[in-house]
Amino acid sequence: MDLKMDFVSVGRFMLYSLSLYFIYKILAQFKHIRRPPLPPGPTPKFLVGNLGDLPPPGQPEWKHWLKHKDAYGGISSVTIMGQTLVIVHDICLAFELLEKRSAKHSSRPKQVFAGEMMGWENSLGLSPYNNRFRALRKNMTKMLGSPTSSARFNGLQEKEAGHFLLHILDDPNNLTEHIRKQAGSVILKIAYGYTTEPHGRDPLVELAGQAMDQFARAGVPGTWLVDMLPFMKHLPDWFPGAGFKKIGRLWGSTLSELTERPYAFVKHQMAEGVNEPSFLSDLLQQPISNADDLFTVKCSAMSLFTAGADTTVSSLSCFFLAMILFPEAQQKAQEEIDRVVGTNRLPEVADRPNLPYIDAMVKEVLRWHPVAPMCLPHMTTEDDICEGYFIPKGSYIMPNVWYFTHDPAVYKNPMQFKPERFLATDNQIPEPDPHTLVFGFGRRICPGRLLADTALFINIAQALSVFKIGKAVENGQEIDPVVEFLPGVVSHPAPFRASIKSRSSHHEDLIRGIERVHPWQQSDSKLMQNVVI
Repeated sequence: MDLKMDFVSVGRFMLYSLSLYFIYKILAQFKHIRRPPLPPGPTPKFLVGNLGDLPPPGQPEWKHWLKHKDAYGGISSVTIMGQTLVIVHDICLAFELLEKRSAKHSSRPKQVFAGEMMGWENSLGLSPYNNRFRALRKNMTKMLGSPTSSARFNGLQEKEAGHFLLHILDDPNNLTEHIRKQAGSVILKIAYGYTTEPHGRDPLVELAGQAMDQFARAGVPGTWLVDMLPFMKHLPDWFPGAGFKKIGRLWGSTLSELTERPYAFVKHQMAEGVNEPSFLSDLLQQPISNADDLFTVKCSAMSLFTAGADTTVSSLSCFFLAMILFPEAQQKAQEEIDRVVGTNRLPEVADRPNLPYIDAMVKEVLRWHPVAPMCLPHMTTEDDICEGYFIPKGSYIMPNVWYFTHDPAVYKNPMQFKPERFLATDNQIPEPDPHTLVFGFGRRICPGRLLADTALFINIAQALSVFKIGKAVENGQEIDPVVEFLPGVVSHPAPFRASIKSRSSHHEDLIRGIERVHPWQQSDSKLMQNVVI
């Protein structure tokens, strides 16, 4: 009987909350009745609005929203239970709102599930535009924000790119695992002074991969009903439809461990006097006046690690897929490397000015499939008017970056992978550099973009200098790779198979020689796992 009464009480609470919520939203609409209309979009239904117009599960968000461009033009909107989402397909409007009017459009939406329940609101990516955001960004910009500061890590990037080649040579069938290890090894050394497992899986790299996979699913606007109906977070766990609470706690514990365990490792190493200089150790040597400042320091390092690792994984995976699909680009790149660098050493970061085709290939990787095809949504903090349309305070601003980099009026044959589109000739003006689009906008532009760009260059250049990348072969037959890109805030290619072999016995010897120049270091993984948090 008590359980039945409790169920009825919760039901009444939900009905009461829903009623108040919808009355508030309806009144809010009347408040703006004399304002210009919202940007055009599909007709909303009573109470729930455009809930049925959100991307269905499993469909890439950028493809779903692309339908709006032809139907409604460069700016459109949907409203879900009073929450307005503004979708932008006009690049000029994107820069107008997110760059020129950045004072109004630089915050992040209040995402109850990913932000509050999981804890991602404490990271740089999902932090609202407040004092913590400014502190996080200041910390990261100081470390990585200039060419000079970023160039300090060129040697580390070259070393880990070499180790990446060794892993592929010994085990070419686990490409994605090796890419995660490479990206994680660089960013973990920078962030925490941590050395990953030289062979086999590293627990901290695995933990980061798990956290980012969860974030990719948690951070897509409209996926979780609790983001639209925040009162649902107060429902008891046993209530029908409240299963998201258990998921939120589980995924939140992953992020918490990813924040606290590396911090405890660095504190332990500093106490022993054996720590390597790192982003976190530098921050910990500055005055920290209270627990909130300490938490900001922890979140600064976590933000650097999570953002840097996962985005590089996506871009490098796209590179290898493109090399399978477009072998002519691979051939042109290898001809340039052999001509400029020769075949007796690996390319270095210093060779970049003399390798224009490789530099163009970096741009084309970023354009061909942007890491964040719909960008992380911005949120407007003041009412605004754009193109005669009303954008209410609290709106999500969602630029379709994938469309910007595939607009046939800007990029000729956009589905083709053609690095030469960025090279000037007597008959060609280079197409726009995608760097201005794929790393975010305005005050939300990625502070680690210089490091990420260098990582792409050195890994692409070194991989092409020694490997031939092609279709996987099974029973004597070539197998076409799966060409599909997964939905999520950070989008990865679907798993695909490849054949990766050294270009010759001489190139294999060149790879083997890396171990003499850059011998493997003992891993910190056991200490990391055993440290008390």
